[in-house]
Amino acid sequence: MFRRGKGIELKSVGEIEAMRAAGLVVASALAAVSAKAEPGVSTGELDEVAEQVIRDAGAVPSFQGYHGFPASICASVNEKVVHGIPSKSEVLADGDLLSVDCGAILEGWHGDSAVTLSIGTVSERDQALSDATRQAMWAGLQRAQAGAHLTDISHAVQTAAQAAGKSDGIEYGIIAEYGGHGIGTEMHMEPFLPNLGKPGRGPKLRVGMALAVEPMLTLGSVVTTELEDEWTVVTVDGSRAAHWEHTVAITEDGPWVLTAPEQ
Repeated sequence: MFRRGKGIELKSVGEIEAMRAAGLVVASALAAVSAKAEPGVSTGELDEVAEQVIRDAGAVPSFQGYHGFPASICASVNEKVVHGIPSKSEVLADGDLLSVDCGAILEGWHGDSAVTLSIGTVSERDQALSDATRQAMWAGLQRAQAGAHLTDISHAVQTAAQAAGKSDGIEYGIIAEYGGHGIGTEMHMEPFLPNLGKPGRGPKLRVGMALAVEPMLTLGSVVTTELEDEWTVVTVDGSRAAHWEHTVAITEDGPWVLTAPEQ
């Protein structure tokens, strides 16, 4: 592993494979959480499920203790955009939209991924929001190609979100304050990856780079605020939000989504 340019970490083939192993642990944890998430279950219980899967795999939850964060997942319900703290007192109800962000460290390498889950039966608008966010993420992942520029990913995310909004008849808000990031021997590394912007800007993408691509869309305002817990980010107008994320490596053969089991 070596560094080139402005502190951007480049990995060898073997190191990317090690990140894949960490990514699969995260994928397993999110699958277990997804299977458990239903009305009547608390976000605190989901946190316990994720931690157990991660530790059973010989890995460590990367969120737990990170700058003081007290849990293994971020559980963000409805108007919570990101960084929601799980709690036994927060019980899911039919119609909730739950974003779950999860990270794991395996042998020094990080994986990071997020999904938005529909609890019970959600409204058509809420489901469309989640679907649009997921589509925007995949559009960005597909642009993680050697020779492209960082904001080619940003522009792909933005374009896909706007196209979905036009198709759905909904003007989705694209959160600009939070975005993706480099990842590898640390969870958050250079470069910061915006979720919107003009293409052709930022560092050129190189084989060996790994990025977390993570759009966050809302059904209303893009303005957010942080709650008194100094973690949970919510929309100021109370509109619902969705968050999807995968870790992707840039390889000679194109993007390799390290946190997607089918890749």
